[in-house]
Order: sequence, then structure tokens, then C-alpha cells
Amino acid sequence: MLFTAPAWLWAVFTVAAAAAQTARNAMQRDLIEKIGMAGATHVRFIFALPFAALFLLVERLVIGIALPSPSLATILWCCVGAAAQTVATALMLAAMRDRSFVVSIAFTKTEPIIIAIFGILFLHETPSPGVALAIFIATAGVMLMSWPRKTPDADKNLRAWTPALMGIGAGACFALSGTGYRGAILSLVTPSFVLAATTTLALGLAVQTCAIVVYLAAADRRTLASIMGHWRPSLFAGFMGALASQFWFLGFAITTAAKVRTLALVEVLFAQIVSGRIKQQTSPREFAGMAMIVAGILLLLNF
Repeated sequence: MLFTAPAWLWAVFTVAAAAAQTARNAMQRDLIEKIGMAGATHVRFIFALPFAALFLLVERLVIGIALPSPSLATILWCCVGAAAQTVATALMLAAMRDRSFVVSIAFTKTEPIIIAIFGILFLHETPSPGVALAIFIATAGVMLMSWPRKTPDADKNLRAWTPALMGIGAGACFALSGTGYRGAILSLVTPSFVLAATTTLALGLAVQTCAIVVYLAAADRRTLASIMGHWRPSLFAGFMGALASQFWFLGFAITTAAKVRTLALVEVLFAQIVSGRIKQQTSPREFAGMAMIVAGILLLLNF
């Protein structure tokens, strides 16, 4: 059983997670030039694990109850979430390399509709009609702002769709990841939703880090050495990644993954701020899509 949290708390956690994730995404994007695509993908997991373990230790001391024992179901759900999240991160960074930062983030935000479907299929969590409408409006806004610009050159049009497909694939993998982690949290027996969330976070990151380090040590030692050589910026990216995931998982512990990931579309607006800072232009159509996202979010918060 989980402690009952205030009805609004999941929204606070989600907005905080979106802000931290925007910062982490920008840091990872900057790391691509220094340590390559694979290295930038992996630092988000390797350097997040120590911080997740620290979060768990502090919470254990403050809350004063035993940590929950993961069941086989918890481990399996975590493995699904961890694997899907790793693939999603790689696809998202690949899309960023070929398209503006804000629009690349938008590509991944087709996730809410997919995660709502996964929630129905795997967790038996059916959204209310109002929540379903909010998800549809916000996702339609994402599609409007992320639709590639048409050019006379057919080859360029095809290339424009490449990051779109990678972004949508990332969104699907993020949806599977969110469903897996929500399932893992719900499978833990503890009176504290905070410990359930952070235990799942630490377990998921441990699975990811072990798999990544073993793979790099065996097949790509150059990337592993490059990651360790750039440990300072990687450490900060890892901290922001752990912080973002902590808030995501707290949200998942309180309400459905579909609601959390729909409100998470505020990240598109945060990405716009970052995009302005790094001098990347956003079109009027993309701004119109953002307006739809805001409308969908406002509707969601009324349910």
C-alpha cells in the first residue's frame, strides 16, 4: 500500500521533472560533439546511479522504515523500463542531431497516446473521457509543431522525415519505459510511495549501468575512456538525469503514467526557452502547436 498523497502533488512532481529533463537533454546534446552519440547516451545512466543511491539512502534515514524488497515482477518490469528507456534516449539524441532542439523534443512527445494504450493493455488503467480528450488535443499540438517543412527537393523531404520517425520511435520507447516503471512501482509492497519510487529508480539505473559498462568494456573501450575523460560535464548531466527521473517516478507512484506524461508536454515549452538561448528558430506553426499543447494541459489539470 502507498500513502495517499495530495491530489495535486503529481502535477508538481511532473513539472519539476520536465524542467530538470530539459536541462539534462541540453547537456547531453552538447556532449555529442565531445564524446559521440553513444557516449552522450550512456552518461545519462552511468552518472545518475550514484545520485539515485544517495537519494534512496537519505529517504531511508528520513522516513525511518525498511526499504521494500523487489519481487520477480518488480525486476521484470524494471528491466522492460530500463531497456526501453536506453533505446529511447539514443533515438532522441539522434533526432536532435538532425533537427532543432525544440522540435526534436516535440517528436518524442507523441508518447502520451501510446502510453495511454499501454496502460490500458498492461496495467488496466483506462483514462476518463476528459483525460483522453486532453491527451488527444495536446498530442495533436505536438504533431502540428513537429510536422516537417516541405521543400521542392524530394530527397530533402525524405531526410526531413528521418528525425521525425526517430523521434516518434523514441516516444514509443519512452511510453513502454513509463509503463514498465509504473508497473514496477505498483508491484512493491511499502507504505511509502517515495520509497517505492526511488527503489524502482535505483534498481532501473543499476540494470542500465551494469549492462552499459559491461558492453562498453567488451566492445567499445574507446567510448568508455572518453566518457570517463569527460567526467565533469557528464557528472552534472547524470545528476540532472537522476533528479528528473526521481520526480518522474514520484509522479508515477501517485497517478497513471498517461496523466504524468501528458502534463510532461510542458517540456516542449521549456525546450523553446532553451532553443531561444541557443539561437534556434521556431516557426509560427510550431508556436500554434504549442498553444494546443497548453490547452490540452489545462484541460488535463481539471480532471
